[in-house]
Amino acid sequence: MSRHKIYLTTLFSSLFVFLYATVSLSALPEFVDMARDLKPTVVNINTTTKVNVQPFVPPRFGGHGNELFDEFFERFFNGQQKGSRESHSLGSGFVIDGEGHIVTNAHVIDRADEINVTLADGRSLPATLIGADKKLDLALLKIDAGDSLPIVRFGDSDNLQVGEWVMAIGNPFGLEQTVTAGIVSAKGRVIGAGPYDDFIQTDASINPGNSGGPLFNIDGEVIGINTAIIAQGQGIGFAIPVNVARQAITQIKETGQVTRGWLGVSIQVVDDDLAESLGLDSAGGALVTEVFPASPAEKAGFRRRDVIVAFNGKPIEHVRDLPRIVAATPVGESVNVSVIRNGKGVKLRAVVTKMDEETESVVSKTQPGRTTTAGIAVSPLTAELAKRHDLKPGQGVVITMIAPESEAAKANLRPGDIILEINGQTVGSSKDFQKALSGEIGKKPLILVKRGDQSLYTTFLVEK
Repeated sequence: MSRHKIYLTTLFSSLFVFLYATVSLSALPEFVDMARDLKPTVVNINTTTKVNVQPFVPPRFGGHGNELFDEFFERFFNGQQKGSRESHSLGSGFVIDGEGHIVTNAHVIDRADEINVTLADGRSLPATLIGADKKLDLALLKIDAGDSLPIVRFGDSDNLQVGEWVMAIGNPFGLEQTVTAGIVSAKGRVIGAGPYDDFIQTDASINPGNSGGPLFNIDGEVIGINTAIIAQGQGIGFAIPVNVARQAITQIKETGQVTRGWLGVSIQVVDDDLAESLGLDSAGGALVTEVFPASPAEKAGFRRRDVIVAFNGKPIEHVRDLPRIVAATPVGESVNVSVIRNGKGVKLRAVVTKMDEETESVVSKTQPGRTTTAGIAVSPLTAELAKRHDLKPGQGVVITMIAPESEAAKANLRPGDIILEINGQTVGSSKDFQKALSGEIGKKPLILVKRGDQSLYTTFLVEK
């Protein structure tokens, strides 16, 4: 290759790299401007909790005491009387209105005796707790700053896309006004934090002290509240979607608490095997395992084995969708519910009532569907066992043994489980159980099981 051609090749390569770098940089959000404009809306929250301390009681030497040792311990432990010590914690928050309301996490201020807020301008002010919602891990505070404060703008977290740029501002490890940036790694994450898990996952650095701080989109709008991290995780943080939090924040501001809707059913996931047994085209929806007495669901005509596929016009694609949607429904609202019953679509109408702590719906989770043999031994319910489970003798049979290597064991059936129904038919005796299974060889019957206070469906392939 001639020197001239080598020169041109090098020139064009350098030009390409320059143009690529220029385009790439121009595609980045204006983080400098965003940080400057948004940092004043974010606050540092520090709390003080008084912890009772029990005094040290020195041992007594001998049955009648020993004056020498008693005097020594009295002098050595002098001043260590019963009292209290202070425990401190740090977190973040953000200002949502000109009245001085601040959103943070409930766990940041949990059991705090004193709450202080430090503004971006350095002022430290006492804060009043308006209310908290531990299920969503949200809390609302109020400060009196004496003047107008910079406030955030809320975005639409439903429109957030995986791969979209986001920026977090908070106080990790007490380092105030720290800015980190990254992308949305995933949406709809369930991490076991509570019944309404629906987290945004991001690789923007989130560390202890970031809790309660805002997650912004590239338009400078809050689309999440930074809440959780995975211990020892790198680039894995979680935020509550603002669309999930907004209604709760409004309720806390107006009433000091959150009121949720209640339907009155226990539900479980529909896997591939259950879908086949229920005559569904595919897995999905929420399978009703129990309808609570005098509940909105019972009054609306819900039945066991109904599969809820839509609630108030919103599709129920996964079992976890239903509790969130029902909870967000205003109390007293009449809603349309679509269910699949015996392979056919049925429309029901229910009036949502207020959820109490004791009446919250239970989501029962099953193991992934697996084939199974009938390696199960059962016996009739004793009067005592039936009474313990709020049943009557003849309403089921109790599993007394599961063959260790059987498919029944792999399907997570356990000794002590009570089999109530097989394919909708009550199983009241060992004979009923054997007859029902013998008629299902080569098939996957739908079995209703009671385990503790919960009912759930399972299915297995019955082999000879």
